[in-house]
Amino acid sequence: MQLIDTHAHLFLDDFADDIDQVVRRSMSNGIDKIVLPNIDSKSIGPLHELSEKYPQFMVPLMGLHPTHVKDDYRSELGIILDQLEKYPYKAIGEIGIDLYWDKSFLEQQIEVFEQQLDAALLFSLPVIIHARDSFNEILNSIRKLKYKGVTGIFHAYTGTADLAREITSKGFLIGIGGILTFKNAHLSEVVNEIDIKHIVLETDSPYLAPVPYRGKRNESSYLIHIVEKLAEIKGLTIEEAGNITSQNAMKLFNI
Repeated sequence: MQLIDTHAHLFLDDFADDIDQVVRRSMSNGIDKIVLPNIDSKSIGPLHELSEKYPQFMVPLMGLHPTHVKDDYRSELGIILDQLEKYPYKAIGEIGIDLYWDKSFLEQQIEVFEQQLDAALLFSLPVIIHARDSFNEILNSIRKLKYKGVTGIFHAYTGTADLAREITSKGFLIGIGGILTFKNAHLSEVVNEIDIKHIVLETDSPYLAPVPYRGKRNESSYLIHIVEKLAEIKGLTIEEAGNITSQNAMKLFNI
């Protein structure tokens, strides 16, 4: 069985004391690759350090996370765009719009998001989209004719089935993580209506740990619990669900 964690931040300080053990547990649970979306200029160093330590296992991405779009956003974005010129990243991410914590930088978030969509077109790369309380704003951007060719993943998806159908019709995949295992989450019903050819799996480590680890630090080895739940919903074997979603990821990232 193949398993690819399409979204993890294992370069964060949360893993500073035991990253080697975390990696070993991931390998033991059948994880083949871990995709590492960047956050901001400060995370570039740790991101590359981890990727260089495990070059066959880690897949580094480059982007500016929307919650890190602040007063210095132009200089931060400049560093990110400069990095894209220097290294053969497999995607641009994590990018998007987040209106859950703070709406005061909405205009700047939209500007940064669209400039990174422009970069995706320039470098012919997919994007990893963070959309929290911002599906309308995200769609306003990706519906623009100039972005018709952009593809990627809607990370940590929590939207409706109808919205998923529009997103997948534009060539995007749906990123499904630990929320799928939560007892009262509506996501199971939504996922039941999404063709598995449009789904990839992720942990978002260290966040959003699946049951039975909910509320604790998440890690990539826990992806096994997400694929088990997906297989149950889809009436597939765990191996089938793992292989299909991993092939979806490999095709998108060209790995």
